[in-house]
Amino acid sequence: MAHLLGAERLHLEFPTRTVFDEVTLGIDEGDRIGVVGRNGDGKSTLLKLLAGRLEPDGGRVTRRRGIRIGMLDQADVVDPGTTVAESVVGGIEEHVWAGDAKVRDVIAGLLADVPWHAQIASLSGGQRRRVGLAALLVGDWDVVFLDEPTNHLDVEGIAWLAGHLTRRWPTDAGALVVVTHDRWFLDAVCTDTWEVHDGIVEPFEGGYAAYVLQRVERDRMSAASEAKRQNLMRKELAWLRRGAPARTSKPKFRIDAANQLIADEPPLRNPVELNRLAVSRLGKDVVDLLDVSVVYPVPDAAPGAPATRTVLHQLEWRIAPGERTGILGVNGAGKSTLLGLITGAVSPSTGRVKRGKTVRIATLSQELAELAEWAEERVSAVVAEQRTSYRVGDKEMSPGQLLERLGFTNAQLSTPVKNLSGGQKRRLQLLLILLSEPNVLILDEPTNDLDTDMLAAIEDLLDSWPGTLLVVSHDRYLIERVTDRQLAIIDGHLRDLPRGVEQYLELRQATDAARSAGGEALPGSGVAAPAASDSLTGAGRRAAEKERSAIDRRLEKLAGEIAAVHERMARHDQGDYVGLGVLGEELRSLERSVAELETRWLELSEALDG
Repeated sequence: MAHLLGAERLHLEFPTRTVFDEVTLGIDEGDRIGVVGRNGDGKSTLLKLLAGRLEPDGGRVTRRRGIRIGMLDQADVVDPGTTVAESVVGGIEEHVWAGDAKVRDVIAGLLADVPWHAQIASLSGGQRRRVGLAALLVGDWDVVFLDEPTNHLDVEGIAWLAGHLTRRWPTDAGALVVVTHDRWFLDAVCTDTWEVHDGIVEPFEGGYAAYVLQRVERDRMSAASEAKRQNLMRKELAWLRRGAPARTSKPKFRIDAANQLIADEPPLRNPVELNRLAVSRLGKDVVDLLDVSVVYPVPDAAPGAPATRTVLHQLEWRIAPGERTGILGVNGAGKSTLLGLITGAVSPSTGRVKRGKTVRIATLSQELAELAEWAEERVSAVVAEQRTSYRVGDKEMSPGQLLERLGFTNAQLSTPVKNLSGGQKRRLQLLLILLSEPNVLILDEPTNDLDTDMLAAIEDLLDSWPGTLLVVSHDRYLIERVTDRQLAIIDGHLRDLPRGVEQYLELRQATDAARSAGGEALPGSGVAAPAASDSLTGAGRRAAEKERSAIDRRLEKLAGEIAAVHERMARHDQGDYVGLGVLGEELRSLERSVAELETRWLELSEALDG
């Protein structure tokens, strides 16, 4: 593989610290590199050095003659005086760019909901960011540097971006270096990982899962490694290997090393124990949405157009004690409205919301308004005014120990809240919520401003939290990691997803294919998108056969789980109505999953036999 660029003995200092010291590395054609590390350790700075946007204090960066480098920086902005079309395709004639498959793919994948001739100044921050990403991706580059490209993308957009980057170059051509906290994205796109820490850049083979495996082994071999960090990453590795073993199949080292490392690692969560604790704290009833609809007026509706918009339509959802559910949906689908119904911030237009008498709901919101009253206080003073202890699993922990577990150092305890970084404020916000001891916790995009280590620490803390957990997030890894069930809001209705995020993406693709079959045009052009094929051939047939086989295996497993629940119900104290209610809800959830899978199996069979 040809060498594209390299860094030799890089040295960089900021006034308060040394960022890099004697860093040497290289990028070759075919490299797909993910960059991870704690916030503030220099990940973004490394990209700027390699891309030539920042000069080192020592050492040098060499680039092959004629190399084309494209970069999306977190600080990059699009000229507000231009239109979306001008920012993305410039002055290129429409018939020219509309005939380029790559340009059409980028526009459809990132800007389908953005007005093509709108002024940049009129767009939201997230839309501007997507326009900037689209403007970069339509270009031809030998090396692409991306700094947090998944910010402001939903689950569907992140999946599209992963697919685009995977297809962008042949396997042995081009190079990608990406900084992101999205661990699913790292696994989907990257074949190598660089960890930035303590002034160095340490390379690992494989994506995020493989990196975790090697890092656990490194920590095990190193007597100086911190036991806390090592144990946390062991737990992360245990989930990766048990939940999705194929993720660690890329690297060329022995997978049995991973199995040996996690042989004595207990399951992430004990659902029976957590359900028992949840019922004792919550009682039988949590929140029931009974035939609920929410209708909003449409301001300035055009003559003849509907004056109202139905966001949610006749929802029926009985939230159980200890339920851990992830909620998916495109922007504007009604996720915030659904959370508002649960918390009481939104009233239903029709139907009824019933809440249990002992329910105490807390929300980790996208804003940090909860910290405003503490802005001038030191972290230690804020924590001292809360509870003196908090139970995590079977351990009693002080607030100080919890702060340490969430990555706060002793020096940071004396820092005023207003001077904390975004990630530190996010962690303090979560700690204050947990210390208030709610029994229903809602996480609304909780991954903002957090690095991969802190996400793992928070997930570890949530594993032993014994209440009802509802998560809205574009972070696919987080959704799959901390929840046991996923729901999607599609066309105002709640849809159960037995196969999780993958099934949601398939449903969204089917919707888009239906629109394309109707000849829906690309933004700003008269060019119709290609129609989807009605029949399964080649790779599509193989994928369908593989999915049907997977459903067969899943149905067999569910049959065993249902039988086990029936047996537990038979052995259970028949006078314990609360406990029987928990088991009954578990049984109904399993039966719903069976029904969904059987429906999908029939759909696949009809397509394969047609």
